Amino acid sequence: MDMEALMAQAQDLQTKIAAAQDSLAQMTVKGIAENGGVVVSMTGKYDILSVVIRPEILSLGADKVSQIITDAYKDAKAKADLLIEKTMSAVTGSLSE
Repeated sequence: MDMEALMAQAQDLQTKIAAAQDSLAQMTVKGIAENGGVVVSMTGKYDILSVVIRPEILSLGADKVSQIITDAYKDAKAKADLLIEKTMSAVTGSLSE
């Protein structure tokens, strides 16, 4: 493969990665904890869109509420991680071909 073709391939990959990142910014995931007592929505780029807390959760006390929110965030992040992995592997998978 000549240098010009290699540069073109690199530019194409860069364009595909940028498009995938833009796509991830539009995708959302929801992290759920305490049977839906707290729901954290975030984009595929980890931007938090909302945190919804059912009123009955608040009666559990600050420490417990804090832990439930953390659990919901971790669930959302894990789902975002999988979404990112799937999206980016679709782009970079062509490198092994």
